Amino acid sequence: MDLLKTQIGRLRVIGFIEGVSFLLILFITMPLKYYAEMPGPNKVIGMVHGLLFVLYVLAVVQSKIEYNWPLKKTALALLASIVPFGTFWADAKLFRQV
Repeated sequence: MDLLKTQIGRLRVIGFIEGVSFLLILFITMPLKYYAEMPGPNKVIGMVHGLLFVLYVLAVVQSKIEYNWPLKKTALALLASIVPFGTFWADAKLFRQV
């Protein structure tokens, strides 16, 4: 639980959960929606993912302010949220360098 004590730790946790929710949408709920005609899981996970996405963006902005990140690092962290597996890459390459 030491991760939750720092801003970068909170960002890493939110990024991980957001990344997992994105992968759930891409590989589980979207196929269910379009191939099995089951839109329910997509609605639920989609709503959770949307909330996590907003929290991730806010956490990146807070980290930019707290750690005085350059624009390039901030932009890469934000772009990572829209690429599959991007938040995992950001955790390994950007967030551990603080």
